[in-house]
Amino acid sequence: MKKYVLSLVALALLATACKKGDPIDHPHFSNEDAATFSEISSIKVGELGAAEITAFDPETNRLFVVTNSGSSRIDILDLSNPALPVLIGNISITPYGGGVNSVSVSDGKLAAAVEGFVKTDPGKVVVFRTKDYKLIKEIPVGALPDMVTYSPDGEFILTANEGEPNDSYTIDPVGSVSIIEVKRNYAVQTIGFEAFTGKKDELLAKGLRIYGPNASFMQDIEPEYVAISQDSRTAWVTLQENNGIAKIDIKSRKVTNIFPLGFKSFNLAENAIDPSDRDGGINFNAWPVKASYLPDGIGVFELWGKPYVFTANEGDAREYAGFVENKRVKDIVLNPAVFTDASLRTDAKLGRLNITTTLGNTDGDAKNFEELYTGGARSFSVWNGNTGALLFDSKNELDKSCAALGYYDDARSDDKGVEPEGMTLGWVGKRPIAFVGMERADAVAIYDISQPTSPVLIKILKTGDAPEGVTFVPACDSPTKKSLLIVSSENDGVVKVYSVE
Repeated sequence: MKKYVLSLVALALLATACKKGDPIDHPHFSNEDAATFSEISSIKVGELGAAEITAFDPETNRLFVVTNSGSSRIDILDLSNPALPVLIGNISITPYGGGVNSVSVSDGKLAAAVEGFVKTDPGKVVVFRTKDYKLIKEIPVGALPDMVTYSPDGEFILTANEGEPNDSYTIDPVGSVSIIEVKRNYAVQTIGFEAFTGKKDELLAKGLRIYGPNASFMQDIEPEYVAISQDSRTAWVTLQENNGIAKIDIKSRKVTNIFPLGFKSFNLAENAIDPSDRDGGINFNAWPVKASYLPDGIGVFELWGKPYVFTANEGDAREYAGFVENKRVKDIVLNPAVFTDASLRTDAKLGRLNITTTLGNTDGDAKNFEELYTGGARSFSVWNGNTGALLFDSKNELDKSCAALGYYDDARSDDKGVEPEGMTLGWVGKRPIAFVGMERADAVAIYDISQPTSPVLIKILKTGDAPEGVTFVPACDSPTKKSLLIVSSENDGVVKVYSVE
């Protein structure tokens, strides 16, 4: 009986994800199987820096592709026939700012996140019509808007304004989130994190990271990616460098919570990693190392009224002329009373592993480290969207699965492994699916998340070089009425289209 009730709930949720008025026998209620995804086309739009983030417009069957190769622009592909994409034009972003970082589409309108001509200056969201690329509006937002998204109802546009410092770390803008109300002539309110300044010590004790040189709490916070609830009332924002997730009430325009994510132990068999690119191969073992999750992509799936927040735990490090946090283990001093095996610092063991120097010196002696912390959990995780509690982690399944397929890049073992970066969720047939882009494995993992606390790996797709954007097109919006997956890769400028059979 429970399975039957769950299927009815699933169908009801699926209906809300598709166009109003769709008949019950629409193909998105078919028995599509995510295991049948396969590549149907590929197109090259540029070189290094091309094909970053994409957004699909079902009204025109056009795909909008962020491209910062040579010039800052949005390339436009005709996907009327997904098996034969055609480059039909582009929108130059150079009149509006220093570069375009993200795009999103709703109701025939394209929103682009554009950083300032000077990266530390305020940025803007630029809105165009998708049918003729006519400019609709320029809206000022915070510094370095790194991601933009429409709410499911199309009434709001949200940006994660990362507020990165300049290279010398002498200017560090505050991190913020901008909320734009589409129906009020794009009225905007940019909100910050000042309400949590007084809770800094409490948050740090739970695993939040605030460590930029001379940075205030608000300056150090760096929003990265946004996911919005199906009712368009709540947003969750990854704070990547800070190892946290912020929760936002969209209606009241307030950050209501910050969830520190804590740390993952690589000293457990199920979390075993290969920390060296010079150990003669791919060798997974437990090591006395902890990892900050440092998530990039985020998605939310709601079931029985409970929000499940999915994160791709890429990891990131601050590396500027004025501040570099990472060092290799062989270049630091380990406390011999804690690390009794001196050979840990050799290249074949932990010597090559990149760790942060901002954590691990627990006794205050600047000469040695009692703990080792690296960036990125080499996994994806599921969190309780109301409490921030960890409900699931994929442990080392992504690394091991890619290694078994020959996709694992051993040259990245000393850094972040397969480097999970992109995360998008959608319905394929009657099943909710998570797509996890892995930048260094050049692959996307497909998971069945019907039971969100125990996702099941279905298959892994090979992609172009360094997949940056992972876009899902549900059957109800697809030109072929079959679910599509679109993956854009920034190192080779290639966009690949996959379809269910």
